[in-house]
Amino acid sequence: MGDEDDAKQVRSIFISDLHLGTRGAQADLVLEFLRAYDAPQIYLVGDIIDGWRLKSGWYFPQSHNDVIQKLLRKVRKGSKLIYVTGNHDDFLRDFTGLQFGGITLVDEVIHETADGKRLLVIHGDLFDLVVRNAKWLALLGDWAYTIALASNAVVNKVRKWLDLPHWSLSAWAKNKVKNAVNYIGEFETCLAAEARRHHADGVVCGHIHHAAFRQIDGLTYINTGDWVESCTAFIEHHDGRFELIRWPQGRAKGQAPAVIVPAHPASAPALVEAA
Repeated sequence: MGDEDDAKQVRSIFISDLHLGTRGAQADLVLEFLRAYDAPQIYLVGDIIDGWRLKSGWYFPQSHNDVIQKLLRKVRKGSKLIYVTGNHDDFLRDFTGLQFGGITLVDEVIHETADGKRLLVIHGDLFDLVVRNAKWLALLGDWAYTIALASNAVVNKVRKWLDLPHWSLSAWAKNKVKNAVNYIGEFETCLAAEARRHHADGVVCGHIHHAAFRQIDGLTYINTGDWVESCTAFIEHHDGRFELIRWPQGRAKGQAPAVIVPAHPASAPALVEAA
């Protein structure tokens, strides 16, 4: 019996910011999650393959390749894979609109929920002024983030030895540093405004590695988070309810944690070659 036969069946899966090709990617946990859940439509909401880092040096271990193969296996079994490009995998934007097999490459797309709501699905980097207007600064920030992750790994090894829970330096900074809090708030407001411009009921995005579900000016804002630190994703149930999955907390009894919210309040080179 295959993994898909044992997986929990949901209507849709939304996952972003895997950053495969970097040492910080939690590929093993991604694979666990993909084995635990299956859906007829899977949205990859950007930054799945980190082209920025791969340009500076090839790093793509077997675990990262296993994630790609798992996604392709789901496609072969009938799932539709909607790949929404992000800034770290912007090399795929040259192929926007291309469909091959059950995979579609898009910059943005409208998802209709089971209860009839329209959600704009977009990575969100186009609303990051640093990424748009000063890519060199974004690259510098990316390297600083990598250094912070490495330092955080050392801290968490000590915490594990002391039997303390995992602690995220960047998540702490995002919640405590005023400028970071303001940036997140402005980002969320801009994405909600973009959803309104598309006459949608809300937006699903990624990019800032900060999972969230909230209402902004009457619009639903969902950020899928990331799989470098927080390891979060959203699923849509068959009745239109959205559920935030935090992994690996959700695997203890084979079920996801009870964080339920309503919808209204091949190898990496082979994948690119196929495109």
